[in-house]
Amino acid sequence: MKGFHPFVRWAIEVIENYIRRGVVVEPTPDLPEELLNRKAGAFVSLHRSDGSLRGCIGTFLPTRENLALEIRDNAIAAATRDPRFPPLTVDELDDTEVSVDTSIAANETNNSLLLDNTTGAATVKFFVN
Repeated sequence: MKGFHPFVRWAIEVIENYIRRGVVVEPTPDLPEELLNRKAGAFVSLHRSDGSLRGCIGTFLPTRENLALEIRDNAIAAATRDPRFPPLTVDELDDTEVSVDTSIAANETNNSLLLDNTTGAATVKFFVN
């Protein structure tokens, strides 16, 4: 598993710790401020290297205290509780790509985000490069 964006790196850290060690990691102060201070819905998607879906779980609206916890819980669920797939195994980690999508309320958007006027929400996608 690899990723460059901080949201994706956080999801990978969470999944690897959970699959390899059974540990649910807690957010640490060195995470980006946006993860620690923003509330937002988040989807975590897992794909095999051939592009086929391996798991996807998410929330349109925030359910946790911050985005780090939202991503953490959805990353674990995408890896282990998507009803379409068996839980991810250690052997699959190297062949799995992670993406994180976040939804932000319209009043939280800034110049780097595009507002979808039909829904009143913006979505930012971060993919593994």
